[in-house]
Amino acid sequence: MLCAGEETGCEGALALARADGRLGRCGAVLVAEPTTNYPCVAHKGVVWADAVARGKTAHGSMPHLGENAIYKLARAVGRLEDFSLDADEHPLLGLPTVSLGTFSGGININSVPDHATAGIDVRTVPGMSGDAVLDSLRARLGDEVELEPRVVLDPIDTDPEGQWVRDVFAVMEPHAGEAPEPRGLAYFTDAAALSPAYGHPPTIICGPGDAEQAHRTDESCSMAALEAAAEGFFEIGRRWCGV
Repeated sequence: MLCAGEETGCEGALALARADGRLGRCGAVLVAEPTTNYPCVAHKGVVWADAVARGKTAHGSMPHLGENAIYKLARAVGRLEDFSLDADEHPLLGLPTVSLGTFSGGININSVPDHATAGIDVRTVPGMSGDAVLDSLRARLGDEVELEPRVVLDPIDTDPEGQWVRDVFAVMEPHAGEAPEPRGLAYFTDAAALSPAYGHPPTIICGPGDAEQAHRTDESCSMAALEAAAEGFFEIGRRWCGV
């Protein structure tokens, strides 16, 4: 299955999940993300939301006639700097995180801004719900802003003792360069959309490329790693089909 838009919220995978019958049936999921060909059994979920403040515009020389939305938003998101969500630490994924990613407002320097928006990025661990995270953010931000959800996807957490997972570990061991142990990832992938759409079968994230290069200039992947992944994926498929 080839999906677009993973970086911006798994739009492609979610669209396929919503289209009746497009995904077909599936007994296991392997998502080819850059893990240096190391099979990983868990990754964090995500809640992306916009905090929105509204005010009243006025000329910059007469700010008392307006209502400054940026001041409202700044007061609210400042409360996130030392904010931590209540959750149990996951053995592979650790604790959830909260990050303020964007802040924008105003149309020019000489006008009181009547609108301001900040983008909030929360990475969740198993046991947390998106609704509960949004409620916690609203309580922390206060009444001066509204919170508008953008993306809510649950974490992935597959039993590492399952037979298929053990088979994949065995296949990928020579390509990963070591005997795989259960490992989780801090980022999210299309697995967050595909796994629930398929009914939560065993799910592994594994592929060529180094995650530490992600979003860097001149990101690259060696041909040797691509060939190793292809060999490993073919063997995983061969074993699944019993041939």
